[in-house]
Amino acid sequence: MAVLEGTEFYISKRVGRAIMDYKMLEPGDKIAVAVSGGKDSLALLRVLEDRKAFVPIKYELLAIHVDLGYPRSYARRLEQYFKKIGVKYHIEQVDVLKKTKPKDITCFWCSWNRRKALFESAYRLGCSKVALGHHKDDIVETILLNMFFQGEISAMSPKQELFKGKITLIRPLAYVEEYMIKRFAREERLPHEGCRCPNSITSNRTRMGKIISELKKACPDVKTNIFRSIKRVKKDYLL
Repeated sequence: MAVLEGTEFYISKRVGRAIMDYKMLEPGDKIAVAVSGGKDSLALLRVLEDRKAFVPIKYELLAIHVDLGYPRSYARRLEQYFKKIGVKYHIEQVDVLKKTKPKDITCFWCSWNRRKALFESAYRLGCSKVALGHHKDDIVETILLNMFFQGEISAMSPKQELFKGKITLIRPLAYVEEYMIKRFAREERLPHEGCRCPNSITSNRTRMGKIISELKKACPDVKTNIFRSIKRVKKDYLL
C-alpha cells in the first residue's frame, strides 16, 4: 500500500473528500485527465495515480494533452514525464493557430478550442469521465467573474454531465487551494510551465485573483466564504 507524505497527503485527503461528496467516481471508470502542462493538471494526475494503490474504487487513467500548435510545445516534455510515472497517455494535435492572430487569442478562445479537442478525443478513446485541474481558487474566481462580467450567480461545478451523459466532467481538486499545489509542485519537482498565452497577464481572471488577494488581508477566510456562498443561498432575500 502506498504511503502518501508531505503536502500530497493533505491534497489527497481533500481530493478524497471531494470525490465522496460529489460521487465523482464509480468502479471501472476510465478517466481522461486533461494535462495542460501546468502545475494544477500535473498535480491532479500524480495524486489520482498515487491514490489508485489504496482506494477501494478501481479506475483507469489516461493523460490527454491537447497541443494547439504553440511554439516550444509542451508535448515532448510531458511524454517523458508520463512514461516516467507509468501513466498511459495520448497527445491530441490540433493546430488552430495558423488562422488566428495573437491579438485574437483570449482565455475563452483557448479554453474553447482545448475543451473541444479534449472532449472529442476522450470520447473517441472510450473515457467515461474527464478530470480537470481546476482548484478552489479557480472556482472562487469564476464566481466573481460571473457576477462582475456576466451579471449572474454561477460557478464551476465539481461534477457535471455533458452531452446527454456521454461524458461526465469532474474537478477533484475543488477543495484544494492553489498554495498547496504550488508547494507540492516544488516538493515533487513536477515538470510544469506557466501559461504561454500572450494575454494572460491582463485577463479578467487575473484581475479577480488580485482582488481576492487584497480582500484576504482584511478577511483571511474570504475564499472559503465565497466558495460556501453558492451552497448557502437565502432565497427569501433574493430579488
